[in-house]
Amino acid sequence: MSSNITPHRALVSPGQRAALKAQQPCVLWFTGLSGAGKSTLSTLVDAALFKRGHHTFVLDGDNMRRRLCRDLGFSDADRTENIRRVAETARLMTEAGLIVLTAFISPFRSERALARSLFAPGRFVEIYVNAPLELVEQRDPKGLYRRARRGEIRQFTGIDSPYEAPEHPELELDTAHFPPEHCVRAVLTYLEERGLLNPPADIRAAGSHGREGDSSFPQPDRG
Repeated sequence: MSSNITPHRALVSPGQRAALKAQQPCVLWFTGLSGAGKSTLSTLVDAALFKRGHHTFVLDGDNMRRRLCRDLGFSDADRTENIRRVAETARLMTEAGLIVLTAFISPFRSERALARSLFAPGRFVEIYVNAPLELVEQRDPKGLYRRARRGEIRQFTGIDSPYEAPEHPELELDTAHFPPEHCVRAVLTYLEERGLLNPPADIRAAGSHGREGDSSFPQPDRG
C-alpha cells in the first residue's frame, strides 16, 4: 500500500448506521460445492429477512464474476483474489449497517480465514452447505460437472481442484437430507438465538435513534 494514502474518516459511524437500521450487521458466508444449494438458500434467507423488515444484500458468485471479478480466472491465485474482493465488499456493506449474505464455493480454508479476519468476533457466520459430490453431480443444474468430467472445464472444484470443507463452521446445513425450508429456519434460528436480528444494545437503551444535542450523532451544519 502506498504511503501517500490517508484514510478518510466519515462523520457517521458504522454503529450509528446499524442503530438506524435497528439490526446487527454481519456476514452470512455460505460455502460448499457447486450445486450444494448456496445460492438457493442465501436467496431464501435474504427474502425471509427482508420480509421481517431487515436490511440485507446478497453477493452471489456468478453475479460477482460477471462484474467486479470479471477479470479473474479460476487458478488458485485468482480464486483467492476473488474471495478477497468479495470479503472486502461484504465488510464495507456491514459498515453501512447491512446483513450481507455471500454465496461462493470459496474452496480454501485459508481464504475463508482471511475473510473472517476482516470482521469482529461474532459478525462472520460461516455456513457450510453440505452435500456430497455424488449428489451435486446428479443435480448439476448448470451442466458444469458433466463438462468438467469431459475435460471441457479445467480446475473445477470437486473434480480436479480440491474443496476444503470447514472444520468448525458456525452452522452446517445438510441439503442432502433436509429441504430448503428446514435449512432457512435453521439459519433464522441461529441469528435469533445470538441476537443478531435485534437492535444494537445502545439504541435499545436509549429508546431512540438519537436526539438533538446528543454528541454521539453528527449534528447538522447550521451555517
